[in-house]
This record gives sequence, structure tokens and C-alpha cells, in this order.
Amino acid sequence: MTEDLIVSGRMNHLIDPVLEVWEWQIPSYLFLGGLAAGILFFAGLIWLRKKEKDYPTSVRLAPLIVPILLVVGLFFLFLDLKHKLYFWRLYTVIKLGAPMSWGAWVLLLITPLSFIWAALHIRDIFPNWDWKFDFIRKLERFFEQNKTYLAWAMIILAVVLGVYTGILFSAFNGRPLWNTSILGPLFLVSGMSGGAAIIVLMSKSNAERHYFARVDLLLIAIELVLIVHMFMGFLSSTQTQIDAAKLFLGGDYTAPFWIFVVGLGLLLPALFEWMEMKNRKIPWMVAPVLVLFGGIMLRFIIAFAGQVSQWQL
Repeated sequence: MTEDLIVSGRMNHLIDPVLEVWEWQIPSYLFLGGLAAGILFFAGLIWLRKKEKDYPTSVRLAPLIVPILLVVGLFFLFLDLKHKLYFWRLYTVIKLGAPMSWGAWVLLLITPLSFIWAALHIRDIFPNWDWKFDFIRKLERFFEQNKTYLAWAMIILAVVLGVYTGILFSAFNGRPLWNTSILGPLFLVSGMSGGAAIIVLMSKSNAERHYFARVDLLLIAIELVLIVHMFMGFLSSTQTQIDAAKLFLGGDYTAPFWIFVVGLGLLLPALFEWMEMKNRKIPWMVAPVLVLFGGIMLRFIIAFAGQVSQWQL
């Protein structure tokens, strides 16, 4: 990938504006895509482990909202496009070196899979549902018989989708804050944490809620380790990346990041989930709601702060 850099004088924030090319649509899309990836990952994993009876919400109910999440997320992505009528050109070529290209293809594959999985479990909400047409009934039987392959495909594509939501940022070398390989795993783990939170919110089973609360606690711990590792990488790198990290270490984004993402979105829900495991009386809805809040704030702050960070010449 060739980068051409044209410089005219030194950057002056009073003269040269900071252009926010990506606004609310992109972080919203990444948040919804991460949630969809997390829910589908757990649906496929729990089904393959034959734990569907123990954790039915993760396999049957939560995936029913995934097609909605993906469609709304794609709509936000469509709103962000400059030339909306030419979106189809993404599917005329495959460029593995371009995250937007293989991300578009992953979405093209995982979206119909989410509809198929939801259709296989639609009778959990509408017990008398009838597809009316024989060919649809035959397709239903076909996918039911090959559900193992469907589950494996969902798991693999969910992981790719979750990583892609972070790599979409890290592929832009021109923004020092995004120029880190940690964003892919960080957004993947954050999406899985959000998926676990959705399952907790939708479940009516205490056993299932406690199980996914434990899963979420582990994911929060991993997320915190990745965040620490990201800042350690920045602070041991070039001066430009040190300056990018300082946006969160005394800069304009310090309070939003450490209060909304780390404090309210990670540490506080982790504390509540730990207290719940110790049989303390904690409202079970608080922790997952805070996890979702922290997940969306993470994407918004990374999106906006990344566009502020720049190479110093």
C-alpha cells in the first residue's frame, strides 16, 4: 500500500481544521456488528456443546434479534457512504488487503446465515408459525439436518466479523491511535461481552444468567488486559504514538474514556457480577446494561479520538 504525504507548513490547530470524516454512523455500525458477532458466536458454540436445554436463550431467543442488528447496522453504513448508488461495486472485486472489501463479503455471508438461524427458531416466539410453501418447509428441514455445519459457519464468520470491526480502524496507518494490532482482538472481545450481556438481559433463567455473567466477567478481564497492553505499546513506541496515547492520559479524551469505558463500562459491571456470584442482592439488569453502554462508548471514543490523532512532522 502506497501512501503519499503532502506537507505545507506545520499543522496548526488554529488554522488547519480537524476533519471528522467518520461521524456517528460508523461507530454505531461497529457496535451493532460486534453485538451480532457475539450473539451468533455463543449461539453456535452452545449448540455444538449440546447445552441448548441448559441455556436456551443463547441458542434460540437472542439470535432472533441478530438480523435486525445487522440490517440496522448496514443501514447506518449505507448512510455514511458518499456515493450510495455505487455500493454494489464492493462486490465486483475481492481485495484481501483491504478490510472494507473482505468485511463487506463477510457481512454478505453472515447476514443470510443469521436469518436462517432465526427462522429455524421462530416457533419459540410464534408456536403456530407455518411457512405455507412446501419449498420453504424443505429448506427448513435441510438446514435443520445440517445445523452442525451452520453452527460452525456462524462461529467462524462471527469471529471474523468481530475482529474486522477493529481492523477497520487499525488498517488506517495515517492515524497513530488506530495504528495498533490490538484493536482487532479488543473489539472482538468487547463484542462478545456485549453479546453475553444481551443474553443475560433476555434470559428468564437464573442459571443461564449466572453462567453468562461469569463468561462476561472473564471477557471483561481480557478486555482490561488488552487495553493495558495497547497503552503499553503506545508508550514504548514513537513520540507520535506516545502523543496519541496522551489523548487518554491527560488529554481531551481522558475523562470520557476512563469514566465511561473503563469505569462504568468495565470495572463497575465486573464488580456487580462478582457480587452477584457471592449471592449479594444486586439488580441483575444493571451490569449488562453498563456493559452495553461501555461497548458503544468504546467505539465512539476510539472513532473520534483516532481522527484527532495525527503524525507530527
